[in-house]
Amino acid sequence: MLSLVVIARNEGDRLARCLRSVPWASQALVVVDTSTTDDTAEIALREGARVIRAGWPGHVAQKNRALAEASTPWILSLDADEWLTPEAGASVQRALVDPGDAVGFSLPRCSRWLGRPLRHGRWYPDRKVRVARRGRARWVGDDPHDRMEVDGRVRPLQGDIGHQPYRTIWEHLSTIDRYTQIHAASMHQRGARSHRWDPPLHAALHFVDAMLLKSAWRDGVDGAAVALLGAVYSGLKWRRLRQLGRSAP
Repeated sequence: MLSLVVIARNEGDRLARCLRSVPWASQALVVVDTSTTDDTAEIALREGARVIRAGWPGHVAQKNRALAEASTPWILSLDADEWLTPEAGASVQRALVDPGDAVGFSLPRCSRWLGRPLRHGRWYPDRKVRVARRGRARWVGDDPHDRMEVDGRVRPLQGDIGHQPYRTIWEHLSTIDRYTQIHAASMHQRGARSHRWDPPLHAALHFVDAMLLKSAWRDGVDGAAVALLGAVYSGLKWRRLRQLGRSAP
C-alpha cells in the first residue's frame, strides 16, 4: 500500500535507522548517488530495500526520480538522516486506512543538534508534507531546500519525523558553506538579486525570528547556537548571491 523512498549519498551510518522505522512499508526504495564511497548500497540491500544507482542531478530532481520509481498507491519520502517515530508511524497507518479526500499528509519534524532534540525556534515543529498519493506529488524549490508539493488536500498528522542533520558541529559548518553556495546559485539562476544591505538584514531577521518570535531561547545554549548558525547561513547565502550578481556579465 505504501512505498518508503529515500535518496542517499554516503549514509551508511544512518540509513538503517531510517529504513527500520517503517517496517510496515510494502516496499522500500533507495536511490544511491553513484559518487557514494561507503557501504550505503549494501546496507540498503541488507535491509530489504530495492537499490537504484544514479548520478546526482540535484536534490529536487533526485527526489522526483525516486517518486517516479515507486509503484504503490501511497508514497512516504524520507531523507536518510530522518526516521518515523512510533507515534508518527501509527498515525500514518491510521490515515491510510481512511484517507478521505486527502491526497497528502504532513508531519512535524523534530531535529536533534549534537544529540539533543530542539522543540523551539525555527527547527520545530517544521511541519513537512512527506506522504502523498502516487502521481499527485512532486518535489519543487531551490536546491538544496526542497519541498513536496501535492495536488489536492493535505491533512496534518500527529507524531514526529525524527531528524539528525549533523553528526558534529564541523559537519554543520561544512554544510553551511556548501549549501549556501548551491542555494545562492539556484536563486541567481531564477533571477533573484541581492543588495549590499541584504546579507546583514536577512541574518539579523533570522536571528530575531528564531530567538524571540519562535522562542529558541527555551532550548538553552543549543537553541541559541542553532539560531546563530541559521543567521550565519542566511547572511552568507545573500552575500554569495550578491557576489554572483556582481560577477555576472
